Amino acid sequence: MNRRLIDAHIHLDMYKEEEQNVILRELEEIGVDALIAVPNDLASSHRQLELARLDSRIKPAIGYHPEQTLPSEDELQAILYLITENNRQLTAIGEVGLPYYLRQEQPDLEVAPYLEVLEQFIRKAAQTKLPVVLHAVYNDAESVCDLLETYSIPAAHFHWFKGNDRILERILANGYVISVTPDIVYKQKIQHIAKQTPLSQLLVETDGPWPFEGPFSEKMTHPSMLHQSIQMISQIKRIDVEEVYQRVYETTRSFYQL
Repeated sequence: MNRRLIDAHIHLDMYKEEEQNVILRELEEIGVDALIAVPNDLASSHRQLELARLDSRIKPAIGYHPEQTLPSEDELQAILYLITENNRQLTAIGEVGLPYYLRQEQPDLEVAPYLEVLEQFIRKAAQTKLPVVLHAVYNDAESVCDLLETYSIPAAHFHWFKGNDRILERILANGYVISVTPDIVYKQKIQHIAKQTPLSQLLVETDGPWPFEGPFSEKMTHPSMLHQSIQMISQIKRIDVEEVYQRVYETTRSFYQL
């Protein structure tokens, strides 16, 4: 029985240091081989690289999270330079994308400047041949797919996608991957998305330290929660749980070339 997993998306640097230590100490015990560590900004990107130097199981990405004020031109160029300088140590470019939740708070927010920033990251992904990790939660995924197709990006990871079936079909038809968080255990929408997504394009993630509800209420988000996600995927798809473990693990390893 080989129930190994990879956390396909975690903001490890956002945990307190003692929480990071607990997670890293317990990885082997819970059967998690690696963490795809994503940043929020330039400082966070530097921290991913530092964490990866301390522990080889941490697989760093570099990017700028879109649910915040746009980066200054200096910060954006510094992030792009950091990608160029460290591309051999990187697992991916990301988390990048478009600001869905920020637009709910600020309905007059202009999306065009965010698209311009995203295009620079996607162009960099084309140059470096690194996978790109995307925050394109609902209908934004269409605009993102347009850019990915324009630059012929082969490896794109739509993390915690919640869009409709038509957009999901486009993502899957392009050969991109989808990841689900522990809320698959208690949210029918995420269960539906997982049901439509082949195991060859499905990953599991925590998006920690983002907190979850249901059986995870008031608990620190921990990679151990991925096992419950796998159990739910097995139930949804009516596939033996051992096969789900094996195929999701292989999909993640192959996508991120681990």
